[in-house]
Amino acid sequence: METLPHEKGFHISWEQIHRDSRALAWRLERMGPKDSGWEAVVAVTRGGMVPAMVVARELDLRVVETISVKSYDHQVQSEAEILKEPADVYVGDGDGILIVDDLVDTGKTFQAIRKKYPKAHYAAVYAKPLGKDSLDTFITEVSQDTWIFFPWDMALQYVAPYKGEG
Repeated sequence: METLPHEKGFHISWEQIHRDSRALAWRLERMGPKDSGWEAVVAVTRGGMVPAMVVARELDLRVVETISVKSYDHQVQSEAEILKEPADVYVGDGDGILIVDDLVDTGKTFQAIRKKYPKAHYAAVYAKPLGKDSLDTFITEVSQDTWIFFPWDMALQYVAPYKGEG
């Protein structure tokens, strides 16, 4: 029987994504190609919005744009489709720009974005082996068959006590 995505899950808390996003910012701090550092952050929506906000805060960047890319329908991955692009006035060809996502899985999302912004720096908090080549910087690698549960996708719910079940 094939393993379902939730059977090999890696649960990320709000505190963990905050810590890991800060670590990403610290790693990116001195990588900026401009004398003044990075010019802007572009969050890959929706998952990249939280890490991009933390990176922007830590690097004191005031220009935060978004690029909307759809590559998942629930837990099923499809071809990456760009639904909304950032303003050209802030991004240009990507020079001096950070493009941030929560996770790189197969790399299709970053590959699609890189065609439009070839000079940008691509960063993700978490990376799977198939997608690592599509980005420049990441913090934590997880196996390809691990499904990451982010806190914005989860809800707290009651769980019955173990004792007495059976």
